[in-house]
Parts: sequence; structure tokens; C-alpha cells
Amino acid sequence: MTPKTPSESRTTMTDMVLPSETNALQNLFGGELLARMDRAASIAAGRHSRRITVTASVNHVAFNLAVPLGSVVTVEAAVSRAYTTSMEVYIDVWIEDRYNGKRTKANEAIYTFVAVDETGKPTEVPPLQPETALEKERFAGALRRKQLSLVLAGKMKPNEATELKALFIES
Repeated sequence: MTPKTPSESRTTMTDMVLPSETNALQNLFGGELLARMDRAASIAAGRHSRRITVTASVNHVAFNLAVPLGSVVTVEAAVSRAYTTSMEVYIDVWIEDRYNGKRTKANEAIYTFVAVDETGKPTEVPPLQPETALEKERFAGALRRKQLSLVLAGKMKPNEATELKALFIES
């Protein structure tokens, strides 16, 4: 398969926070933000694989800033690493000041998607070729994150997690 770049999967969704989407403090519900991130990440994974994609896991979510009522919210998602049938998708969430246009990073997340065929069977995805420094950093980190998940789930022995070991062993 021909490799694809993260920019080929990049997905941007912009919306406003409405009253029905907020909690008692008039901030966006965390679950609403998770759903928005899941939709953007699903589109990014689908663009990369050109297949049906399903959410396999939510690996990391950081709710760093509250997202107040009336905020303009932009969710940006792109594939950060592709494996045999799965893809890690990195998501950045920005809030925009409506008066001066300044964007502030509010949250981030990492989801894993699996490409499937029409019967739900996992199917191969193209490799990923990162281009920018940030894409290369996220690409390298993805393998460490995957190995950590596998070790914690008991699916990989710690001594087999070569990328993780490299963080702790001086050369």
C-alpha cells in the first residue's frame, strides 16, 4: 500500500457551544466534547484508510480548560500512526475568542480506530509517512503509547517493550 501523510487525514470541525450542551457551570459537558472528538477522529481515520472505521479505544483525554457557553470550538484530528489494521488519531481542541480571534488550546485526546470491511472484519490500512516535526514527534510517541497499553493489558511482556525500555536505558 502507498503511504499517506497525516495532512491527508486532517479533519477540522468548528461549532459553537449552545445552552443545551452545557453543565450547571455553563461549560461544555465533557461527554459532548468527547463525542465531537470521536466524530472528527472517525472522519480522519476514514480518510486515511478509506474504510469503515470503529473506535477501539480512547487512550488519553486531557480536559485542560473549561469550554464556556458561547465559545467557538474547533476540533482538529489527524492520524498520527498507522499499524496493520489500526490507527492512532491525535486530536487538538481549540477555543476561539470571538472578539479578537485569538485561539487557545483547551484540550487534547488520543483515540485508536480500527478499519473494518462490510462484515466488520479488521482490514489492512496504508502506512503513515509523517512530514513535519510535530507529526514525527507524535508518530514516534505512538509506538511507546501502544507498547505501554499492551504491557498494562498483559498482552506484552515488559522486556519486549523495546521503545519503552529505550526511555530508561542510557546508551
